Amino acid sequence: MRVLVVDDDLRMAAALRRGLRAEGIVADVARDGDEALRMVRAAEFDAIVLDVMMAGPDGFETCRRLRADRMWAPIIMLTARDSVYDRVKGLDQGADDYLTKPFSLAELLARLRALARRGPVERPVVLQVGKLRLDPATRQAFRGDAEIELTAREFTLLETFMRRPGQVLTQNQLLEAAWDLAYEQRSNVVEVYMWYLRQKIDKPFGVRSLETVRGVGYRLRKDGGG
Repeated sequence: MRVLVVDDDLRMAAALRRGLRAEGIVADVARDGDEALRMVRAAEFDAIVLDVMMAGPDGFETCRRLRADRMWAPIIMLTARDSVYDRVKGLDQGADDYLTKPFSLAELLARLRALARRGPVERPVVLQVGKLRLDPATRQAFRGDAEIELTAREFTLLETFMRRPGQVLTQNQLLEAAWDLAYEQRSNVVEVYMWYLRQKIDKPFGVRSLETVRGVGYRLRKDGGG
């Protein structure tokens, strides 16, 4: 495993590097967010250990930039702050895990192993298909620069499609994604909500992004309707 440690506290960074190397992990150190971005562009890492409290771009901003540059190595954030707000902010910027200081090296190693098993899977913070854009953290949807007001159910359905552009989804798959098992009025509810979605994300813009595949289900075009 090759890990990048990003921390402007050089003593802490050196201690982490020694601990990781003692476990047979190849560990490199970046002193700030800018250096981390340069290093990740130049080499492949299996995971990134990213401190939140840094001078210059902090850990949150560094994480956001990494994901914006489509760098998908798993990220675990380290912080002395343990508020729910900080944890949520880090995860919403694209982090995969969060560890509060002080922590044991054994726990960090276990979390790194778990993250490395997932691999660098593409998982953008903001979903985009063509001109359609969806931000699950802020619950906002856009076509181009125009914001689209969606209900919670409509948002969930659109998110389901945008995570699988071009893939045909059956009514059962859509029901499982947006309705719980206790929901009883399931006969034509998907058809109704597909009509709602089309009225909001397609019709006002003169496009057709949601297609019906007869006898199978529905799909979102890979170009998002242009």
